[in-house]
Amino acid sequence: MFIPSHQAILCVIGAAVFGIDISEPTVRQAREGFPDGGLRAAVADVRRLPFRDGSFDAVYSMGTIEHFRDPETALYEMHRVLRPGGRAVVGVPNRWDPFLRPLLARVLQTLRLYGYGYERSFSRRALRRMLESAGFEVVAETAILFVPGWLRMADLAFHSYAPSLARATALGLKPFAWLDAHVPAVRRHGYLLASVGVRRPR
Repeated sequence: MFIPSHQAILCVIGAAVFGIDISEPTVRQAREGFPDGGLRAAVADVRRLPFRDGSFDAVYSMGTIEHFRDPETALYEMHRVLRPGGRAVVGVPNRWDPFLRPLLARVLQTLRLYGYGYERSFSRRALRRMLESAGFEVVAETAILFVPGWLRMADLAFHSYAPSLARATALGLKPFAWLDAHVPAVRRHGYLLASVGVRRPR
């Protein structure tokens, strides 16, 4: 759903922040992160957004649409709720991740060991075509998380279930954090593609 720090920054600068998630516990947890009521969140499906046409200046969706067999429907909905000139930031798994995370995800899905359910990956070209088909003009393309997928998964698992072991994965992540800070070009090959699409003015 949301990364709370991003939403908190938006609230500070005076933005009205809305959000949806298909999971009621996730929505409840997100609301609890904003005790002042700064987040207006609802349980809903991104493929059927409960908002009027042209309601928003920006939409942020990172690591969401790849879990649907019809991601195009979600993109059409994002386009619909944006005002002309509004921007959507959309992130999906990188099919050409050099650390082969999509292959790992596919194997874990086959073995029914993947905690995120159905997931697919996309090339940068495929993501661009989907955005353009939904009516967006793609104005920026990059990626994030240049790190082996197994290491990222282990880090998340340790933080959730065995915090004392998280120090080990933190050490493993340090070289990749250094690369991100000192060799920005590697970001383009991260395991989450990120593109910005603009709804064309009428």
